[in-house]
Amino acid sequence: MKVTALIPNKIVNEVRQYAGGSTLTESLIVALKEWLALKKIIALNRSIEKLPLQFNEETSAYKIRLHNRKR
Repeated sequence: MKVTALIPNKIVNEVRQYAGGSTLTESLIVALKEWLALKKIIALNRSIEKLPLQFNEETSAYKIRLHNRKR
């Protein structure tokens, strides 16, 4: 999709620096993907905060390690 946006040069230059893309478009894609991933993690953390994970009473770290080693 083509987009026209008025973005201050300072922000564009910082995005280019930190995203490391070879073009501005590539840098913006990297930055937007990372921003979306961060927002998804924040949303997941909020949902887990409201409804924490609960483990079966029979679950132990030892049993989980054994199970994972069988794979």
